[in-house]
Amino acid sequence: MITRITGLLNRVVDEEVRLQVGALEYQVLVPEFVRRKVQGAIGQELTFYTCHYFDGNPMQGRVVPRLIGFTAEAELDFFELFCTVDKVGTRKALKAMVRPVKEIADAIQRQDSKWLTTLPGVGAATAEQMIATLRRKVTKFALMASPAPATPNADGTTTPATVVDGNVLEDAYQALLSVGLNPAEARHKLDQVLATGKAFKAVDEVLLEIYKHN
Repeated sequence: MITRITGLLNRVVDEEVRLQVGALEYQVLVPEFVRRKVQGAIGQELTFYTCHYFDGNPMQGRVVPRLIGFTAEAELDFFELFCTVDKVGTRKALKAMVRPVKEIADAIQRQDSKWLTTLPGVGAATAEQMIATLRRKVTKFALMASPAPATPNADGTTTPATVVDGNVLEDAYQALLSVGLNPAEARHKLDQVLATGKAFKAVDEVLLEIYKHN
């Protein structure tokens, strides 16, 4: 099982990227939101967090292993969770993920089935099933920080923006609910804190920053 792969981005096509790793070029299937994110990075070194699935019908004698990639481990975690919804297979999940994970998770948590039906291949029944299956499991994904611009270093290289650990966000969210905030208010306060670009390693740090904003 290949769980992570790093190489030069050779090509970006409709549903996949081609990654050069040494003498080998790997085909990595990606959802639309990932394709848009990396399409301007041709020739750059990128890392994808990956999982495998087998494409084809064993009864017809042809099964092909496919590699699916995401630019963040949390995105892969969400994809694997997404695939647990009844009647949402790997291919359907890949096709449906045209919007960032944060937006899809937020729609699931606020039970917005109408918004979910705007995703390719997701009808009303599937949207309701997604909400029923995932609503209590996607909080940390709904609280994901939007990627911040990389910071230039003195030598011309860049340092990737820090992403707050999802477990810290989940605990902070639950702490806000426990003091009487409703889910929308709690998410709004966390979004304000994440917009500062600061790194937080503990729940207390997040709550202190919220207190300062108030």
